[in-house]
Amino acid sequence: MAILRPFKAIRPKEEYAYKIAALPYDVMDSEEARIMAQDNPYSFLHVDKAEIDLDENVNIYDKKVYAKARENLDKLVEEGAMVQDERPNLFIYRLIMNGRAQTGIVGCTSIDDYMNDIIKKHEHTRADKEADRINHVDTCDAHTGPIFMTYRYNDKIDAIVKRWTKNEPVYNFVAEDGVEHIVWTIDDDNAIEKVRTIFGGIESLYIADGHHRAASAVKVGLKRREQNPNYTGEEEFNYFLAVAFPDRDLEIMDYNRVVFDVNRLTKEEYIELVKENFEMKIHEENQAYKPEDRHTYGMYYEGVWYKLRAKQGTFNHNDPVDRLDVSILQNNLLKPVLGIEDPRTDKRIDFVGGIRGVRELERRIHKNREGVAFSVHPTTIKDLMAIADAKKVMPPKSTWFEPKLRSGLFIHPLT
Repeated sequence: MAILRPFKAIRPKEEYAYKIAALPYDVMDSEEARIMAQDNPYSFLHVDKAEIDLDENVNIYDKKVYAKARENLDKLVEEGAMVQDERPNLFIYRLIMNGRAQTGIVGCTSIDDYMNDIIKKHEHTRADKEADRINHVDTCDAHTGPIFMTYRYNDKIDAIVKRWTKNEPVYNFVAEDGVEHIVWTIDDDNAIEKVRTIFGGIESLYIADGHHRAASAVKVGLKRREQNPNYTGEEEFNYFLAVAFPDRDLEIMDYNRVVFDVNRLTKEEYIELVKENFEMKIHEENQAYKPEDRHTYGMYYEGVWYKLRAKQGTFNHNDPVDRLDVSILQNNLLKPVLGIEDPRTDKRIDFVGGIRGVRELERRIHKNREGVAFSVHPTTIKDLMAIADAKKVMPPKSTWFEPKLRSGLFIHPLT
């Protein structure tokens, strides 16, 4: 059963929390990070994307980058902006975006649970991205960003959360993107033991976001075990930082597609091929269409919005991957009609998170002056869990979670 245990967090002093807290390292490139952090020496981007403090010609995977990350983390502690708790605690982390709240418990999960599939995954990871975070974690000797996890709603955990969120929070600030971040500390041994016991009865935790960070944390832990053959299992390197949210709190946004050409097809040829697997009609008054039902799509092509619906027999209702809307689109249109064989590597396709809105699809097409865009119905948490339970893998770019967890609010030191 699942392990969630307290830890002696390194975290910001209250007055520095909003300055330190930063978006995750993997939602921006180096240039964007430089702009975000340029007027804020406390931004955690100086740790998570430390290349912003080096010459622009330095490779982002250079050893200098990881050394700079460690230097910047140590500096935050030495200057007193961050301090380590004297005792191991759990935390409650609430994010509020557009009036919707999601509330999770922050603690450390087990690398053994990851390897034994108590912590379930739904994505493949890339070796280069793993190597980057392995070097970052190993050099910093800490987990600097939490893994975003979910679990099936549990009323006992909910009762504890309701009890502790009546207390005064340790952090409460609104970030520059308008998302409110509130944190409470669970620093009572009896309450912590209750949480640990309840999680001990939970069959599975699911990685919602952060597969590369999780895989890297596990590999660092295994490396430390090799370096310490007499390890007991209680050492901090046997655990990694996570925030676990109940499934009913979470919302997955749509993840839309833009293809920059129609594979040398004429308009007539393209439309006829689309109609083979989809019912198709012009959307009313040619307004941008955001799908309201599963297996429906908006298609923006040559200045016109169309509504598509997948025809019966074009997918397997019983297969949790094949019935995903992103799979149906890939298997019945993007690949056979537009020639997108591998969306992971094909330069002709781009992906647009639902936070940008469907009008962003129009903008991309107008900028490119050709091509076609698709708005897609969001994948659900139920879909994600079904695929993870079946030990299958989601297609790339299937989920877009908002709001994003902030890095820098909780650091888990490995020693």
